[in-house]
Amino acid sequence: MMRDEEEEGVVIIIREYDPSRDRAGTEAVDRECDVGPTGGMSLHADLLGDPVARIRHSPDYLMLVAETTSGATGGRIIVGIIRGTVKSVATGKSCPGAPAVASVGYILGLRVAPSHRRMGLALRMVRRMEAWFERMGAEYAYMATDKSNEASLRLFTVRCGYSKFRTPSLLVHPVHAHRRRVPRRAAVFRLGARDAERLYDGRFAHVEFFPADIGAVLGNQLSIGTFLAVIDDDGRWRHGEWRGAERFLASPPASWALASLWDCGGVFRLELRGASRLRRAAAAATRALDRAARWMRVPSVPDFFRPFSGWFVYGLGGDGPDAAVAAEALFATFVNMARGRAAAVAVEVAACDPLRRRIPHWRRLSCTEDLWCMKRLGRVGESDGWDWARSPPGLSIFVDPREV
Repeated sequence: MMRDEEEEGVVIIIREYDPSRDRAGTEAVDRECDVGPTGGMSLHADLLGDPVARIRHSPDYLMLVAETTSGATGGRIIVGIIRGTVKSVATGKSCPGAPAVASVGYILGLRVAPSHRRMGLALRMVRRMEAWFERMGAEYAYMATDKSNEASLRLFTVRCGYSKFRTPSLLVHPVHAHRRRVPRRAAVFRLGARDAERLYDGRFAHVEFFPADIGAVLGNQLSIGTFLAVIDDDGRWRHGEWRGAERFLASPPASWALASLWDCGGVFRLELRGASRLRRAAAAATRALDRAARWMRVPSVPDFFRPFSGWFVYGLGGDGPDAAVAAEALFATFVNMARGRAAAVAVEVAACDPLRRRIPHWRRLSCTEDLWCMKRLGRVGESDGWDWARSPPGLSIFVDPREV
């Protein structure tokens, strides 16, 4: 347990999460902080009874809670939570012979109950998490938020010293009753875990945030699989067999794309709350028409108003003049695979990633203004003065599905 701190006469304890007694309190805080405007629709995340679910699959993780004494009962109540992970990743810095690697801490799931906001509690929790990062050897800390979240941006950039770092886009496509058309020029292969790891290590080890433990990610029980799409204009790949990663790396096709799938439903369920009856009825009508006449290819709205699962596409990358077409083939394949298993498929890509232009998505469901902020911790860092937190962005970025 960490020491007590007092703010305006209120004693608050910040300590490590205890699953034997803190589950109900943390779930209550999460419910109070659902994403969305007051009085409108909000996106609720159900962590399936496990508040640590979003970080449990990372190499090192910590969840802290802030609690205070209830004036009415004298009992302890949880009023804030914060989650964090630490891992080794590629920085994207040019380094002869091998990728430059750094240990980074990631802050997520920061919540403060409305009754205890504007008391400096969020700042204290962030500082406690950063102190743990440094004890774990992390050189950098980063977080992700929406550009419109002014309170979060003010906390991290003004009070905590973070810099605006990257602006990736979260692209989301709903899953319909009908199938999406996969570009005919593409041949899609499902890879084994060893071949997938070899391809990632061979072609993407220098991409920003590429995890040093990629094998653990690919081998996780929530990882559905890794897929390769090849643009096959002459039919050589379509009618051939997968010949292994080594042959592929030695003689790759002119254009191709690679990506993996993660089942977020094994960690949390989402639910859109606060929708009117009219909106729900209209969405149900599109689904009914889509089921009855799939040939019409109705852009139906899944039942987001009850708990639903989503799939996340990670490790998306490729090469060649038609790599974007190959990426489109992968995403369409994933949406088709998700029928009956997930309500939406999402991917997060860098702002300047050339593959994003062909990824099918719905603008209303997507977030084109995601923002990552980063800072270097303490005096740990490059001896040559290079600061990753202030470096220019690369073309691609690896989004770890364990931290979605």
